Amino acid sequence: MLSGYRLMWVIVMFDLPVIEKAERKAATDFRNALLDMGFQMSQFSVYMRFCSSQMQVDTYCRQVEKFLPVGGTVNILQFTDKQYERIITFRGKAKQPCKKSPDQYDLF
Repeated sequence: MLSGYRLMWVIVMFDLPVIEKAERKAATDFRNALLDMGFQMSQFSVYMRFCSSQMQVDTYCRQVEKFLPVGGTVNILQFTDKQYERIITFRGKAKQPCKKSPDQYDLF
């Protein structure tokens, strides 16, 4: 059985410049690269991905690094599935139910 303390989540948060046309293209290319790697958009500049091990987290962090645009700030958070279970989400003023972790067959 997989442990919630070994299963990991990766969140990529970024603030990229989008004034110039080239900056907008770089930001779009970065977002598209995240989607191609299997990240899901949580908010416009926040993308997340479930990983089955720390080794997989490290691999995705290296892949994200390859696509970093020239300007802006990118932060990568990583935490366990057990910590993710404690996320509190609101839509407007309505509290949302806790998110369910992916089923094991969704991991690979």
